[in-house]
Amino acid sequence: MKKENSRRITKTVQVGSVAVGSNHPVSVQSMTKTKTENIPETINQILELEENGCEIIRCTANSEEAAFALKKIKQAIHIPLVADIHFNHKLALIALESGVDKIRINPGNIGDKQKIKTLVNACKERGVPIRIGVNSGSLEKDILEKYQYPTAEAMVESALRHITILEDLNFTEILISMKSSNAILTMDAYRLLATKVNYPFHTGVTEAGAGNQGIIRSTLGIGTLLAEGIGDTIRVSLTENCIEEVRVGKEILRSLQLTSFGVNIISCPTCGRLEADLFSIVKELENRTGKIKKPLDVAVMGCVVNGPGEAKDADVGISIGKGHAVLYADGQSRGMVEIDQAVNEMMKIIEEKI
Repeated sequence: MKKENSRRITKTVQVGSVAVGSNHPVSVQSMTKTKTENIPETINQILELEENGCEIIRCTANSEEAAFALKKIKQAIHIPLVADIHFNHKLALIALESGVDKIRINPGNIGDKQKIKTLVNACKERGVPIRIGVNSGSLEKDILEKYQYPTAEAMVESALRHITILEDLNFTEILISMKSSNAILTMDAYRLLATKVNYPFHTGVTEAGAGNQGIIRSTLGIGTLLAEGIGDTIRVSLTENCIEEVRVGKEILRSLQLTSFGVNIISCPTCGRLEADLFSIVKELENRTGKIKKPLDVAVMGCVVNGPGEAKDADVGISIGKGHAVLYADGQSRGMVEIDQAVNEMMKIIEEKI
């Protein structure tokens, strides 16, 4: 069940069909890892991300070819499309003509005021918001000289500088990110900025790394902020397939009871009482239920101590004993099944429920 938590109060910014901020659900997004100009490959990756629960997708637009490619990409997908642009306002204008739903660009890096005004007017005409993205590794030279090294205060000063540029042009459809590879610095920056503005936050720990290191670092930074009510849309940045970014993001939200998306597998850590290969059973279930969007609790328990209770509490569950497993659905026993058929039997019930 989705938890009603104490969220930071923000304005709502519309990103295509997804409302971000206020009490709207925290959305999960990712960024494609293809060359944007490779249109078929990029589309295929986004469609796979959609199947796994991605709600907003970002593509780099680092050339005119990439920016023009966004038009065909937009036409083939079903979730809001964000153009990731640095320095060159012309690429942002092309991306807007291509129909993107949000621009990620720092206005202070565009150049003269007329270029900024041209971009802002184009965003106003199309109702497209701008995400200001502050990264600790690319702070402005004068700010870095002032603070000597990246600090939360330095990142906030940078963000406020970019925000002021847009507000002076009467543009307030703004989202903000404050990212560092240092989770503590990331959290401190978001907390500080949260006391100064009411714009929605795109939260994440940038360059988090691969495997367990990246997942743990991202979960610490993003999850802690969300638990404090800070964060309106999230992106987990991993040196992994972007599908994994979405899966981790969804799991962070599910663990905090901020979403009820997909199959939640509850499994015991195993011990010497185990009488079966629980690891293979859980892995197979994960693979076979990974694209199911309906919320379901599925329990896989390896012994008779806690197994029956946990299995009964789940929508579908098994409690494994010696040579057999007891199958449960909605708190009721469905009888014994052979261990090597446990996953198949569980999947039959799961498929009935979806």
